[in-house]
Amino acid sequence: MLYRRELVTAGLAVAGAAVFLPRVGKAQLTKEEVFFDNDAPVLGNPKGRITVVEYFDYQCPYCKASHPTVKKVVEDDGDVRLVMKDWPVFGGASVFAAQAVLGAAQIGKYEIALESLMKTKGRLSQEDVETQLTGAGLTIKQLAAAVNANNAKISGLLDRNYNQALAFNFAGTPSFVIGNSLYPGVLDEKALKDAIAKARG
Repeated sequence: MLYRRELVTAGLAVAGAAVFLPRVGKAQLTKEEVFFDNDAPVLGNPKGRITVVEYFDYQCPYCKASHPTVKKVVEDDGDVRLVMKDWPVFGGASVFAAQAVLGAAQIGKYEIALESLMKTKGRLSQEDVETQLTGAGLTIKQLAAAVNANNAKISGLLDRNYNQALAFNFAGTPSFVIGNSLYPGVLDEKALKDAIAKARG
């Protein structure tokens, strides 16, 4: 599969299209499934009236470069739930990173693990992921135990994220669902604020 930047940019023309019409198999996606998956980590205000869903990959340079902006807009707004949906599209290291950070979520260390990997540059190896997470104060033994104990939950979440992203015809990461609209590609600060305002309006 291709996840080149050109494909993501080309997809911007569909921003604002109505969502929750695609199907996963024979089932139709609902807002509940996309916005309120109990296994998906939530940042920002968990009780916020507006939900921003981001499909991302820890190896995606655009996800990592735009993360501080997304985080700032969400925090400044104060009424936004940011649902983080791992969509590991760049191979085995991406899957390993997603599993490790979701394991960290099971022991209350999600944001620490997330931020440690979002601060990296470029592609990652499994060893790079381990180095970053241990540097953030986590142990691989601890994370492995959490992943193994919650394997069905983590695998199920990753499967749902993958199927949703494909159902939305997203070409790559990052991609967003905000309100009733799809936003494939990077959103700068103004674009993200505008999308939130549109959802709120």
